[in-house]
Amino acid sequence: MATCAVKGGCPSDYAAVSISLLSIFLLIGKAVAPHLIHKIAPPKGSSFWLVTIQIIASFNLIVSIVMSLGFLRFKRGYWWSSCYIWAVWVEGPLGFGLLLSSRIVQAFQLYYIFVRRRLPPIRSFIFLPLVLLPWIIGAAFLHTKKPLNNRCHMRTQWIIPVICLHALYVAAMVGFTAAIRHIEFRFHELKDLWRGILVSTCSIGIWVIAYILNETHEDIPLVQIVTRFLILVMTSVLVLVFFSISISQPLLSLMSLRKNEHQEYGTMMGRALGIPDSGLLVRTESLQSVDSNEPFDKLLSNRRFRQSFMEFADSCLAGESVHFYEEVQQLDRIPDSDHVRRIYMARHIIDRYIAPGATMEVNISHRCRQEILSTLDLAHANLFKNALIELIHLMKMNLAKDYWSSTFYMKLKDEAAMKTVDHELETGGWNFSQRLSSVHCTDDPFHQEHSPRKLGSSTNRDTNLQ
Repeated sequence: MATCAVKGGCPSDYAAVSISLLSIFLLIGKAVAPHLIHKIAPPKGSSFWLVTIQIIASFNLIVSIVMSLGFLRFKRGYWWSSCYIWAVWVEGPLGFGLLLSSRIVQAFQLYYIFVRRRLPPIRSFIFLPLVLLPWIIGAAFLHTKKPLNNRCHMRTQWIIPVICLHALYVAAMVGFTAAIRHIEFRFHELKDLWRGILVSTCSIGIWVIAYILNETHEDIPLVQIVTRFLILVMTSVLVLVFFSISISQPLLSLMSLRKNEHQEYGTMMGRALGIPDSGLLVRTESLQSVDSNEPFDKLLSNRRFRQSFMEFADSCLAGESVHFYEEVQQLDRIPDSDHVRRIYMARHIIDRYIAPGATMEVNISHRCRQEILSTLDLAHANLFKNALIELIHLMKMNLAKDYWSSTFYMKLKDEAAMKTVDHELETGGWNFSQRLSSVHCTDDPFHQEHSPRKLGSSTNRDTNLQ
């Protein structure tokens, strides 16, 4: 036991490494499951890379602990096994520091979006390095002073500043979380933040105790083995519980729980927010035939026409404008007083259609795009009004001209005609009036009367003859 306590390779060490590998696989599965199940393309922008950074930081944190605390037997004479690479740089700025910093950036985004009702004034890829800067400065200072011994243990006077740096970032998370605690989130963002604060605080407490025991009882093998095991297992639990999709990609976090529902991604946000008739055709829809001479914006208000026009636009690989119109209509169904739901829907529309490089970026003017991205109120009723005007005009000038001669329009006309006939039969039924024939007496070649009275007397006469 004394040998493996110093050089690594104890049975408990391999058990802890196995648990950490399992946590990494579960973490990756949790992140990619919605995309694999629902066949959704990965999002662009901060919604994608903040989640990716969490996974990378979690992996770095676990690997750094395995390498720095000697879980595996290897010679430390190589440059890549240096304590300052793993215990200082990978475990600090690239591990725990990066993990906490990404969560702080996400909390900062929630604060600006839901409390200030506007997009954050600073881009995430700029704000994250600024938040991470104290970790980088601290790691450079430790690398210069070299306070670690040959077993990567830090003396007591150095432990206190390092723990204070950890606690400072947890306090920043507490501050942002307290600022948004009154918001009624619909995708468990606040719950995930409090959970992250709780598990990170517990991890720091266990790490402090373990480091102090490691430092003060280096001559007791059992203490070394047990504390080393607890540190890695607690870290594995931390990265798994700390990770959250809901803060960056709330809809994907919901879809990961609904594996049996294969719905269109665009309409599912409306359903998740409880918007009535999101993506559905109702039975009370107009059955009248579509007139191409009507104003195009009026035609788009007819959901049957809009569905047919959307299918045509998708077949031309130009359906983003119609999908944008559909989701803005869903946004308009949310009451103006319901700011939280309107902000959710507006943010979803911006991320999917407006932001540069969005998966379904619409073709609008730069002025209109910047007007939306720099808005001071994400819940404003006319946030997308100008963009909608531009896109309706664009669809009218381009797609609509080809639509009227397409098979999609012919199919819509046939369906409207059939449904009109069915509707008349359902409402009018069969006409059982006394006129059994539509042929009048003067037009009847046989000059016969078809009234029920005479028909009944003729029937009785025939019966008497029999």
